[in-house]
Amino acid sequence: MEYSKIVMHVDDDPAILRLVSRTLFKHGVHVVSVSDPTTAIARLFDCGARVVLLDIDMPIKDGLTLLADIKRHDAGIQVIMCTALVSIGTVLQSISLGAEGCIFKPIKDPAIITDSVDRAFEKIDRWWVALHEWMEHNAKAEKVLSRYTVCQ
Repeated sequence: MEYSKIVMHVDDDPAILRLVSRTLFKHGVHVVSVSDPTTAIARLFDCGARVVLLDIDMPIKDGLTLLADIKRHDAGIQVIMCTALVSIGTVLQSISLGAEGCIFKPIKDPAIITDSVDRAFEKIDRWWVALHEWMEHNAKAEKVLSRYTVCQ
C-alpha cells in the first residue's frame, strides 16, 4: 500500500504506540512509531512526516521540550500533543509552544485521533495552496513590473 500521509508518533508506552498505529493504518496513514524521545528529531527528518503525535510525560526528554525542538527546526510541522496530564496549564503551554491541539488519554474513541490528524493534514494542504497562489501572484506581478523598467 502506498501512503501519501506519514505521521510520527512519539510515546514511551508501547500499548499506546500500537493502538495509534493500528488506528491510523486503518485510516490510510503510515505511522512511524518512536518510543525513545531522544531519537525523535533524527527520525522525524529521516521519515519526512509533516504531522507528529507527541506524548508529554516521557523520561529523559519530555514532550514539551521535544515540541520546542521540532518547531525550532521546522515550524510548519503540525504537532498534536497526546497526554494523560489533563490541565489547563499543560494545554496552554503546549499551544504557546506551537502545538495544534491536545488529545487526552485514555483514548476511548479512535475518531479523536483520526479527526485530529485529518485536520492537521488539511491545514498543511491549505498552507501549500496559499503558498502556491502567492508565488503565482508574485510571478505575474514581476512580469508586469518588468515591462515598466526605467531606462537610465
